[in-house]
Amino acid sequence: MHQNASAGVRRSQEEKREIIHLVEHSELPMRRTLDELNVPRSTFYRWYRQYQEEGEEGLIDRRPKPHQFLNHIPHAVREQVVKLALEHPDQSSRQVAWHFTDERGYFISESSVYRILKGFDLVESPGFRMITAKDEFQNPTQRVNELWQTDFIDVRIMRWSWYYLSTVPDDYSRCILA
Repeated sequence: MHQNASAGVRRSQEEKREIIHLVEHSELPMRRTLDELNVPRSTFYRWYRQYQEEGEEGLIDRRPKPHQFLNHIPHAVREQVVKLALEHPDQSSRQVAWHFTDERGYFISESSVYRILKGFDLVESPGFRMITAKDEFQNPTQRVNELWQTDFIDVRIMRWSWYYLSTVPDDYSRCILA
């Protein structure tokens, strides 16, 4: 028996039987015995109840069944989506999803199509273009009140509430007008 086995480790039928025997015949209190064996009390009680109800059979490890993914898209459907996307390379994920649902009668969302195509490396990353204020504003402001901006921010005051601060600064002077 492994004395230093950590909690959460699956134990064999023989280990469980030995732990039950040790707890039943220990001169120490049950809590201390279980602490020494590093077995949670709730786990021991479950084993002991199963042992009393079913005998040796109750100590057999019953592994949980694999989880069923209700929203899992079958591999065959994934391949059909990729095939449809390759047949229509000019269409977006949304359009491919629409065509697939319309033609095949199998609903698939735009985001699922996007993930599938991205998984097959069929989606290009969006291009990024760096722009600066100088590039965007060829004619910057020359005087006050020529251009105003707006800015909104959520402000949390602890133990009180949320406030929304809305400002209207002047672009040229950077002064807050309202």
